[in-house]
Amino acid sequence: MRFTRMTAVALLTVAVEFGSAAFAATEVPFTQQAFEATQHEGKPILVHIIAPWCPYCAKQQPILNNLENDPAFKDLVIYNIDFDTQKDFVRAMGAQKQSTLIVFHGTVEKGRSTGDTEANSIKTLLQKATD
Repeated sequence: MRFTRMTAVALLTVAVEFGSAAFAATEVPFTQQAFEATQHEGKPILVHIIAPWCPYCAKQQPILNNLENDPAFKDLVIYNIDFDTQKDFVRAMGAQKQSTLIVFHGTVEKGRSTGDTEANSIKTLLQKATD
């Protein structure tokens, strides 16, 4: 089989995309059942209380997107909870404000922050979930 340069580039792009996905954190839609199942599996978890109008959430998102691709967080499961539409879950998490980041390792809460937009401190918080 003869590969053209374009075919080779396309195959390389697909390989890189699939390869990097294997090392990325996983975002999962929040349901109580999914969250509890992840906890009982003993996985590292990030719960992010977000709101589309929140300027702090907007600053946190690119930081989190970058960290999601860090191999150190490949096992991290991320649940986003909408501050405005999922009030029951917000209360269950004990969150008072949007832009709250809560990390768990299994069923144990390891740390939380609200309004943090510093990449280094967010990374430090996520590391608590993987310890």
